[in-house]
Amino acid sequence: MAAVSERGNVSKVLVTGAGGFIGSHLVERLVADGAEVRAFVEYDSRGSWGWLDEAAPEVIDAVEIIAGDIRDSHAVRQAMSGCDTVLHLAALIGIPYSYLAPESYVDTNVTGTLNIVQAATDLGVARVVHTSTSEVYGTAQYVPIDEAHPLNPQSPYAATKVGADQIALSYGRSFGTPVSVIRPFNTYGPRQSARAVIPTIITQLATHDRASGPATVRLGATAPTRDFTYVGDTVAGFLAAAKSDRAVGEVVNIGTNFEISVGDTARTIADLMNVEIEVETEDTRLRPDASEVERLWCDNTKAAELIGWQPSHAGLEGFRRGLEATIGWFAKPTNRAGYKAHIYNV
Repeated sequence: MAAVSERGNVSKVLVTGAGGFIGSHLVERLVADGAEVRAFVEYDSRGSWGWLDEAAPEVIDAVEIIAGDIRDSHAVRQAMSGCDTVLHLAALIGIPYSYLAPESYVDTNVTGTLNIVQAATDLGVARVVHTSTSEVYGTAQYVPIDEAHPLNPQSPYAATKVGADQIALSYGRSFGTPVSVIRPFNTYGPRQSARAVIPTIITQLATHDRASGPATVRLGATAPTRDFTYVGDTVAGFLAAAKSDRAVGEVVNIGTNFEISVGDTARTIADLMNVEIEVETEDTRLRPDASEVERLWCDNTKAAELIGWQPSHAGLEGFRRGLEATIGWFAKPTNRAGYKAHIYNV
């Protein structure tokens, strides 16, 4: 069983990718829940801790931060030493960049995950929760997508995540490593990269002068559907999986069981921001035809039954609430300062 504190929460925890979008939210939640947290962030010569640089002082004071590289087995082992639970989020995640630098995705996502499960096996860690992605399913062959759906990666990124998932699961079968895999569907929320579609839309609208008429929103394909999951719900999924013995050796989808097209997402955001829009498709934002995932819609039945998880931002109403929180964060100029809304970020 994953180690827990007296309050019933996961205790000594290593979070990899802790400086990232989801990782930083997860660290904050763990601290709030009373866990002892060690945050593994990517080494940066400027001493940057990613989004943890923006965390409240009481969060930083409660966290041990270690900079390193997930591709370095020695660094991973040192960071993991003494931890009961590992929440493994470190990865390269940008799909467009995976077309340009696929080898780096293999090194980071596959080899990095190998380093995690090997160290966890050697050190006797009580639980590893590995992060997958709905992209491994490719375009839905049936909906909603359950965990038995065939894997059909349509990008180098997705292919490396399939490899990483299978490495993690194989260690459970081969060595008894207590690994769980959670498979989030399109997480969104404050701090997400401008590479992702929701921040792309919000940041373009946030800087629009309403007096100049409708805003032009530059997007890629608008017909594909996604099951967007608010970051707080994804974080809750990690914690539920970490605490559940029944999740060991299992893959669990984390999604809302609600799909919406990219185009309708843009219109929903525009409605919430009270901006008229015109959507313009830019070729540079399009995936290669055979690489575009046309439909993602999560069946979250297993998450409810196995780990007791359900989204708090479900359906259109929940999606709008999550978008309002996300828009509120991006509406602050200081939060947008690090984003380049005028260019396409791969």
